[in-house]
Amino acid sequence: MATVIVVNWNRREFLRECLVSIGNQVTYAGAAFPCEILVVDNGSVDGSAEMVAGEFPAVRLIRNPSNRGFCAANNQGIAAARAPRIALLNNDAAAEPRWLAALTAAHDRSETTGMAASKILQYEAPGRIDKAGHILYLDGQNRGRGTGEADRGQYDGPLQIGWPDGCAAMYRKAMLDQIGGFDEDLFAYADDAELGLRARIAGWECAYAPEAVVRHRRGATLGQGNPRRVFLIERNRILLAAKLFPWRLLLLNPYYFLRRLCAAAGQPGDLAAFPGWRGKLSLAAAIVRADLAALWLLPRFLAKRSAIRRIARLRGRELAELLRREAPEPAAMYGQ
Repeated sequence: MATVIVVNWNRREFLRECLVSIGNQVTYAGAAFPCEILVVDNGSVDGSAEMVAGEFPAVRLIRNPSNRGFCAANNQGIAAARAPRIALLNNDAAAEPRWLAALTAAHDRSETTGMAASKILQYEAPGRIDKAGHILYLDGQNRGRGTGEADRGQYDGPLQIGWPDGCAAMYRKAMLDQIGGFDEDLFAYADDAELGLRARIAGWECAYAPEAVVRHRRGATLGQGNPRRVFLIERNRILLAAKLFPWRLLLLNPYYFLRRLCAAAGQPGDLAAFPGWRGKLSLAAAIVRADLAALWLLPRFLAKRSAIRRIARLRGRELAELLRREAPEPAAMYGQ
């Protein structure tokens, strides 16, 4: 049994397809997969909540009067969930029929497995990878493993995955009760990487389920070229590092950021979403605003480090080794 949480904000048609795909979940034997579906609507004004209430009466619906963000809304769903396994699915994603069965099988292999990652394909080009788990640069920027690659089966075998992408993931409720849910100060973006790394620090492992396939519309929530999206990504990479990274890596954060920035100069990445000099100026302004916002919140996130120490199984040197082992070479400025 699993509770599937879908957070929604003004994506009625995407949400409808998402809920239909959850309703079509089956076991490996072909029977309907038992699950509870919970939609948390963040103050949508496009009739999303009314559509859920009218067309999906079995779905539990939580309606917020305003947009509380991805983190707070998921935490609402986690608090209301009745099952020992919590699955998240983005409203702009559609799951294949055995998604939940495959995630559950991977999740239940070990009692130390607190998370399970899906194989996420691009919705518009299902022959290409969106994300197969997460990877993390040494400056705190996270991106999907394999993003943009042609799907040649290279992510269909056993893989060491640090943590799942929150677009389509499963979490053990007992783990969340121990370490806490999403950090609501992040609002959205990098929240799943922060939660996943915090879980690894606490000694939990992540499984990967290549048969748990989801198709995802990349950047549909705010749009690839939205300065607000860039702001949140840049601000949150600094805050994630300030909260979780060992001091020896945190002090080198500017060096690793500049190293990744230089590598991005010859890569299209998300830079293509900001064409022309006006676009690049808008991108630069969003980054500067994000860095200033991170500086303002830095004392708050540094104070959170003491709470992390109380649950930590990995200490500074072990954590630094894990991060260096998992870190990719810088390839793009924003690989989210």
